[in-house]
Amino acid sequence: MLWRLPASVRTLACLAHRTYSVTATEALVPEPLRILFCGSDNFSSASLRALTEAQRNIPDLIESIDVVHRPAKRTGRGLKFFREVPIKQVATEELKLHTHVIDTFSGWAPPDPIDLIVAVSFGLFVPPRILGLAKYGGINVHPSLLPDLRGAAPIQRALLKRRERTGITIQTLHPERFDHGTILAQTPEPMTQIPRDITWPILEHQLASSGAQMLVDVLLSQKYIPPHQDVGWYAASNGPIDHAPKITKQDRFIDFSQNTLEDMITIQQALGNPWCILPNGERFIMHKVAPYNHPTALDQLNTPDQPGIWIEEDLKEPLFRAACGSIGIIENSTYAGSATNSGNAKIRKLFQVRDRQAETQSSIPV
Repeated sequence: MLWRLPASVRTLACLAHRTYSVTATEALVPEPLRILFCGSDNFSSASLRALTEAQRNIPDLIESIDVVHRPAKRTGRGLKFFREVPIKQVATEELKLHTHVIDTFSGWAPPDPIDLIVAVSFGLFVPPRILGLAKYGGINVHPSLLPDLRGAAPIQRALLKRRERTGITIQTLHPERFDHGTILAQTPEPMTQIPRDITWPILEHQLASSGAQMLVDVLLSQKYIPPHQDVGWYAASNGPIDHAPKITKQDRFIDFSQNTLEDMITIQQALGNPWCILPNGERFIMHKVAPYNHPTALDQLNTPDQPGIWIEEDLKEPLFRAACGSIGIIENSTYAGSATNSGNAKIRKLFQVRDRQAETQSSIPV
């Protein structure tokens, strides 16, 4: 699979088969790296796969890879189920690597010795004590053009803020703060374009692939070895700079009186499953919303004067009016406490019962 690696990787792999004097070899490549890889999700799994492939094809680049990941978390209704981080299956079953499961670095010591810590979408801060045990400290793959979108959710925030372009930054691990290290590599202009209709899993996959390749290139070019040269260019580009805090349930909340149809579609693409509160106080999860596009003309609909959800007799799907006045359709949904994907049928029955009760009340003589 050597042909799948970047050209620079293939070149070094070929050089590894030639004969050099000891002095020339040491000048070309340092001792093979013993890497401690800290990761969690699909984004970090791409970098781990790239490092493992480089290890197989270029023995003089990487000697060993140990993987650190966090333990399974309780999830679901009543917290009855455990959800493993995706990288566990990749590391143990697919790549057959040695793993360490921790939820804190306190009282924990990494395998000895290690040369470099690689943290990718890990979620825990790597403290100075651990960094100090690595010969070359640590580096990080971050899916944004730092200093823009520092934080836990740069991909989702890029979509929510309707950024047109983004990229990858490889930085050193700062001993005191997240995302404040020296920039060793950064996606050059024109950067990575963000199509208007892209969803965050697809954008994550694209950035994960380019980040994994950039990580291997940083190892090959030995940019991880001090003294580090800061090559970050985005800070001086006059581009937007904002923060990327962790995503919460509230980020997916829809207020029909405040959010436009474009807002709702953006939230759906960036986070998935927007939700709202119905007039009866129940939560309503909208798995897919879209602009209204139906043979029935807009002027023939019983459109309410105020923003909100309503039903039409000849449509199975609920409709809604957004704050901007645009009409949208809810193609799939779940009503809180009911079966998944049965929300449209449930809300239709509820609205029909409400309308019949309203008609009965209005027919009672005063």
